[in-house]
Amino acid sequence: MTSELPLRGRRILVTRPAAQSAALADMIAAHGGEAVCFPLLEIGPIDAAVDGADDKVVLAAFDFVVFISPNAVEYGLPLILGDGWPAATRAVAIGPSTVAALAAHGIGPVLAPSDRFDSEAVLALPELSDAAVAGSRFLILRGNGGRELLAETLRARGATVDCLSCYRRSAPADMSPLVTLLRVDGLDAVTLSSSEGLRNLWSALAPEDRQRLACLPVFVPHARIAEEAAALGLKRVVPTAPADAGLVEALAAFDGF
Repeated sequence: MTSELPLRGRRILVTRPAAQSAALADMIAAHGGEAVCFPLLEIGPIDAAVDGADDKVVLAAFDFVVFISPNAVEYGLPLILGDGWPAATRAVAIGPSTVAALAAHGIGPVLAPSDRFDSEAVLALPELSDAAVAGSRFLILRGNGGRELLAETLRARGATVDCLSCYRRSAPADMSPLVTLLRVDGLDAVTLSSSEGLRNLWSALAPEDRQRLACLPVFVPHARIAEEAAALGLKRVVPTAPADAGLVEALAAFDGF
């Protein structure tokens, strides 16, 4: 292993959904590693419905539209865009990948946090303070079964909030290829970007395979995932800075392979 290619000879599991895994895989390869892509969440369309609203979405009726993920852009935007993005409606994104997905559709500038990418960070934006959003109307585009923190907090701040569930998240139908990799010691490290994905993996593993996973270094870009991983019994949880860049930076600096 050289300083120029710190991941040479290392096989790193990438568990992001298929449509979001390429960037991380390319960054791992650029550092000399081999990315093994196995999504722990499968994403697909669902019959979208606006929670708490009977009428078709009229985009101009909202002051803010919040996109929870790039998937919310891919699956939700075609449902609401119509004749174009209204000048008076502000787009809000949870992180840089979602900002980039909106930019690809010509939507910007986008209101987004800069140093942490979750609902809490969005809620901490000055533009979404109690005084700023009281009386405003929000539309949140998200997947099925998403967290309610964002909607509940905005309502508590005096906003009216509708939620559009526009894509489905589900566990992979067949985990056997990943189980095989664990059993033959075919991985040097794991990256986990979702608590839900972690739960999908854990529930599919037999006790002996859980022990194999627990012995691998597991890199996570959010404290909530790290806490859940530790609670399950993973012994080598490595918290990282946010997003793909944070994961790769931590992988490259890790000396415990």
